Amino acid sequence: MSQNKLFIGNLSFRATENELNDAFVQFGELEEVKIILDRETGRSRGFAFVTYIDDSSAQDALKLDGTNVGGRDIRVSIASERPAHPAGGRNDRGSRGNRF
Repeated sequence: MSQNKLFIGNLSFRATENELNDAFVQFGELEEVKIILDRETGRSRGFAFVTYIDDSSAQDALKLDGTNVGGRDIRVSIASERPAHPAGGRNDRGSRGNRF
């Protein structure tokens, strides 16, 4: 698994991708900066992902863990993949609840 993608938590809801870019670009060339938005409201969910071109830049950027960005002390860690689960959380009968 690649080690070039970082999870950024405890992010200010007003933080912008430009602010994150400015904070993280000092450690190397960035491939992507993505703040995760709520699908229904379009507002920030308070976390983001920063992807570097190479693993060593991401390792160096872990130094930003606990630093203040946009008024909050962010949490920075190597991103891990989400476990696979059935789409929508439905059982094999197409319903979410009891069978009765």
